[in-house]
Amino acid sequence: MAKLFGTDGVRGEAGRFPLDAGTVRTIGRSLAGLLREQANGAPLIVTGRDTRESGAWLEDALAEGARSLGATVRSAGVITTPGVAYLARVLSAGAGVVISASHNPFQDNGIKIFAPTGRKLDDTLERRIEADIEREAAESAAPVSSEKNGEEFDSRQSAELRERYLNYLSEEVAASLSLEGLSLVVDCANGAAFELAPALFKRLGARVTAINARPDGRNINLDCGSQHLDGLKLKVTEEGADLGVAYDGDADRALFVNARGEAVDGDAVMWAMAQVMSERGELKDGCVVATVMSNIGLEIALRSKGLSLKRTDVGDKYVLEELLRTGACLGGEQSGHIIFPRQSLVGDGMMTTLNLLRAMREKALRLDELTRGFERYPQVLVNVKVREKRPFDDVERIREMALEVSDELGSRGRLLLRYSGTEALARVMLEGERQEEIERLAAKLAEVIRAELGAP
Repeated sequence: MAKLFGTDGVRGEAGRFPLDAGTVRTIGRSLAGLLREQANGAPLIVTGRDTRESGAWLEDALAEGARSLGATVRSAGVITTPGVAYLARVLSAGAGVVISASHNPFQDNGIKIFAPTGRKLDDTLERRIEADIEREAAESAAPVSSEKNGEEFDSRQSAELRERYLNYLSEEVAASLSLEGLSLVVDCANGAAFELAPALFKRLGARVTAINARPDGRNINLDCGSQHLDGLKLKVTEEGADLGVAYDGDADRALFVNARGEAVDGDAVMWAMAQVMSERGELKDGCVVATVMSNIGLEIALRSKGLSLKRTDVGDKYVLEELLRTGACLGGEQSGHIIFPRQSLVGDGMMTTLNLLRAMREKALRLDELTRGFERYPQVLVNVKVREKRPFDDVERIREMALEVSDELGSRGRLLLRYSGTEALARVMLEGERQEEIERLAAKLAEVIRAELGAP
């Protein structure tokens, strides 16, 4: 069987393998069994979901499977991914499980499993769950209904769990932070933050205009949220707001719009936070962790302040691993996943917003002023169809041309050469000061790759 768990759990179309009810029951049962082995007793599992129409029956199926092996399952209902991770930690649960496909369209869904520390499920446990799925699939090919089954969740208890998370954000993360006099536009993506985010910022005194906060099960991420900022930009300028923030479907990421109606991505947020944290003495070794996709402008800006950037593979999972390995205190992705490991090991869009607002208040600066000094460099990406994925260093002409391109770019440019993980493509990504220069160099390198490895 192919590997089912990716860097962000299991994901696919709801109702189809591996997100059919039968397989999800197996995942719940397998997880409960593994946790019972570790704890020598019946485990507690905390669950939550976003607003997709498939979320309720998938959560029910997982809970039914887990309860069949004696697990206690407590649902927080519709809640953000970091909310479930927080609850799993404070309730000393064996695991937290989120039913969400993040920024994907409503037809998709997914299962993310967190250890009580907030880290994603260990690879070894993921392989054991996959083995259980394969074994049960071989034993029974009978279709399983997607109908709602199993024990009902207590809606009052779900509300209490959500309130506990909201109290944590407002009383601990935002301790002593007042947003009085601040005007915010919050794009909830018709997702998991549709009630929590407006409530949080109103509680802290801000004037809040919530948009895309009326989920119907099918409009999650639909032309809204962190992947579609045009509506937020328009609303911020119309309202004369101080700040706009957009979440994705499960609110583990956040992107921003400043008072001038300009987009502010994760790179710019890390630049702003790195400066403030460095001044506070909170940025260990002056290091920020980001992925290979972060713009070289971030690296150059940090360098200008005597700070450094450590890059990882794409995925917040790898950012977290490097943060824990080095003890660094700030990391994230251009897409808006920002991790403050001293507060949480999970990217949390609302936590990111609070930390950024605190920095703005502390420095008495607007967001456009706080991000000044970060210049986004031009970028070009060229895809080349290949017949095989040989290591680039093993092909002499490609290796030599890549070195030539890197030398020409120097310290104010960057080459990223890699293969697609899902397609027969070589990806040539260049960043530099001049668009025409990087386009010329990218075409030059792509032509050599095409000559050496190109598909017929």
